[in-house]
Amino acid sequence: MADVSLKEAALIVGVVAACYWNSLFCGFVFDDVSAILDNKDLHPTTPLRNLFQNDFWGTPMSEERSHKSYRPLTVLTFRLNYLFSELNAVSYHFLNLVFHVVVCIVFLKVCKLFLDNRSSIVACLLFAVHPIHTEAVTGVVGRAELLSSIFFLAAFLSYTKSKGPDNTIVWTPIAVTVFLVAVATLCKEQGITVVGICCVYEVFIAQGYTLPALLDTAVQILRGKGSIPFSMLQTLLKLIVLMFSTLLLVVVRVQVIQSQLPVFTRFDNPAAVSPSPARQLTFNYLLPVNAWLLLNPSELCCDWTMGTIPLVESLLDVRNVATLTFFCFLGSLMVFSLRYPGDSSKTVLMALCLIVLPFIPASNLFFPVGFVVAERVLYVPSMGFCILVAHGWKKLSNKSVLRKISWVCLAAVLFTHALKTLHRNWDWESEYTLFMSALKVNKNNAKLWNNVGHALENEKNFERALQFFIQATQVQPDDIGAHMNVGRTYKNLNKTKEAEESYMIAKSLMPQIIPGKKYAARVAPNHLNVYINLANLIRANESRLEEADQLYRQAISMRPDFKQAYISRGELLLKMNKPLKAKEAYLRALELDRTNADLWYNLAIVYIELKDPTEALKNFNRALELNPMHKLALFNSALLMQESGDARLRPEAKQRLLHYVKEEPQDSNGYFNLGMLAMDDKKDTEAEAWMKKAIRLQPNFRSALFNLALLYSQTGKELMALPVLEDLLRYYPDHTKGLILKGDILMNQKKDIVGAKMCFEKILELDPNNVQGKHNLCVVYFEEKDLIKAEKCLVETLALAPHEEYIQRHLNIVRSKIASLGAMEQSSLPSDGTAATEAKKNSFQNSKEAKSEKTTTQSTVDNKEHSKNKKPTEKSSVDKETQKKSTKEIKDIEKKRVAALKRLEEIERILNGE
Repeated sequence: MADVSLKEAALIVGVVAACYWNSLFCGFVFDDVSAILDNKDLHPTTPLRNLFQNDFWGTPMSEERSHKSYRPLTVLTFRLNYLFSELNAVSYHFLNLVFHVVVCIVFLKVCKLFLDNRSSIVACLLFAVHPIHTEAVTGVVGRAELLSSIFFLAAFLSYTKSKGPDNTIVWTPIAVTVFLVAVATLCKEQGITVVGICCVYEVFIAQGYTLPALLDTAVQILRGKGSIPFSMLQTLLKLIVLMFSTLLLVVVRVQVIQSQLPVFTRFDNPAAVSPSPARQLTFNYLLPVNAWLLLNPSELCCDWTMGTIPLVESLLDVRNVATLTFFCFLGSLMVFSLRYPGDSSKTVLMALCLIVLPFIPASNLFFPVGFVVAERVLYVPSMGFCILVAHGWKKLSNKSVLRKISWVCLAAVLFTHALKTLHRNWDWESEYTLFMSALKVNKNNAKLWNNVGHALENEKNFERALQFFIQATQVQPDDIGAHMNVGRTYKNLNKTKEAEESYMIAKSLMPQIIPGKKYAARVAPNHLNVYINLANLIRANESRLEEADQLYRQAISMRPDFKQAYISRGELLLKMNKPLKAKEAYLRALELDRTNADLWYNLAIVYIELKDPTEALKNFNRALELNPMHKLALFNSALLMQESGDARLRPEAKQRLLHYVKEEPQDSNGYFNLGMLAMDDKKDTEAEAWMKKAIRLQPNFRSALFNLALLYSQTGKELMALPVLEDLLRYYPDHTKGLILKGDILMNQKKDIVGAKMCFEKILELDPNNVQGKHNLCVVYFEEKDLIKAEKCLVETLALAPHEEYIQRHLNIVRSKIASLGAMEQSSLPSDGTAATEAKKNSFQNSKEAKSEKTTTQSTVDNKEHSKNKKPTEKSSVDKETQKKSTKEIKDIEKKRVAALKRLEEIERILNGE
């Protein structure tokens, strides 16, 4: 076996780098989104065992929606990429490029088994630059092809060493072969087909049999005229070992997919659900289509599903000529390679094996697959094609007449293929460029129009996206997903009437319930989202909540394991103020998926509605066990701990908020609540820093501005509070508590009675019955020495709040002052400490209300954030809605205000007693 020299390896590296360098600038597109961006199995927090329990896309193999593509070793390499660079696409593309180089080098070594050195290099170079490989190399998910090919070829090379001197069996290479076959299969399913290539190699190459010789031997044995040769017995023994190990792998694979084939729809593979003879004619026609892509890779397309290739429905269809021609050519090559001895026939035979056997799993001939044509599955079959081309070129170049022409043609093919590959790589730069390039090749595929629309939708270009979605419905009028896309886009454009009409069209295309028949076998499960999207749309109308609930229940009746329906229904039931029923819905969803952190989070929100904070916190914690970086669970559980008043929970609440702001560094709410925690812990400097950071991110953050001003006033920095209050009142001129605090500081610190008076008068303009504002205005009259007006003002204030003892007390002070002035004719308070006491009371009363605002603001903000974040947030493609604050929540806030005032009044009584 010839080795690959360093010069040859360097040549391969240079050629591959020249063809694929621009792939490093491509992003995650098409299937990369599901396999990389949305696949939780890549995250370090996901247990490694999940890789061996889930499919290639991160879906549990036990679920019906799983594609049953079991490739844990490929996913493991994605996980390693994520470990070193997270979602930096460059590292993923670079590793794919490296794997392609490795495949090319190992392929060169295989070529040298059947070709001379020069022809081997030609075959390898053609393989390295062939444009059909861009989907496998430039598309990140194509790594499954690359990895499987490495172990596929390595297994074959190992098997070629199993023949010892005098035709003895060397078992170590066979054991290594079996191991490498298993590894190749764990990278991609087609890896197991190398066993068939090893069997053909053993019989026709290693043992040198031809088909006529085998038939003659079999006839002689059957007639009893001879016995089985010893060499043939050894060959049979090796083949039995190979076949037994293969059978074992197949059994294991069937167990992994739980004896279930994946569910595909007619949109994925129309021929698979077509009647005879259309199904057979179409599937056979797809073989010359794939062969033509290898011969002429000028028009490449990333998606060949739906209407890309019309069905061959009649024997009179002219395309049957292509099928017949293909089989005639293939049959002639097989006859030549099996009938005649010699190196040429052996080379052709091995080339045919590499073309045919690895392609069988994707051929649709034995079981349906989820595509019509897929360029990436031609990665290994193209190896046989390249060996055939190189072998034919060798024959031509050996003829003196054709030598120059053969070299010119070879150079032209390699150069044009390299340019096509380089140009094709740019198509994979983004989803928009990829799908637009596909539309240039094929305009009859509704999926392509939809995907361009999705790419534009992701860029918030809804108007253009709508045009592509509408075109998809025209290309494929019965495409439920296309009508759903139109509806969703209309909703994004705030055209609810048109959105509902589109959803209703999609709903009308759904099959009717057939008793006793399994629903998922007749339609894609994600099409059920039409009920979810339509319900989410109409429930914005408070009068149609029951109608929305009916849609959710209809979806559940069609598919009792439809988790998203339970989640969305739970959210609606919360909106309908039915928390107990919402709890039932979420518990049912948890029966279907107990590893979903979002479900535990949603259940926690239900327990908050049920006024059960203990259970709510337990469910928040369960969500965080499953996903330690669940942002909403981190935030709301921290608020719950903060509101509990338990000082022992504050350190954990702080840690969770710190994790939250790390994940959401631009969310001012996280920093604000960190500031509130610091205020509770009397860490004034830290609280100030957090509040300032919240305000920098959101300059008009009402609660942060007020509480920062309050913090300054409580720590003897009243003058620093004034600019903050100015900002607050500039954004919110009617902020009553801010006006009270500003007036207090102006009157007690700046001695600006006029400014304070303006603040309190502004409060009474906004709310004539505001007790605090009116009381403080009475104090201003007192400071202005207008005792009659002060007395009248306090009488009016007492009428508003007859049970407030401090107002009666202050009224008595003013009346005694008036009586004192009448007797002594003085205009100032007696110097018996009453004035000082009154100033202290006045200052405290103002601070008391401000402190109440801190408590109230904290409570209000928390409830506001709960209202914003409590909304059950399940990651799915269905429409989302915001949840409004309920009247019950507002009442709870008011109760907290009253309780806070009563506590502060008790403190005032204690101080007065001192």
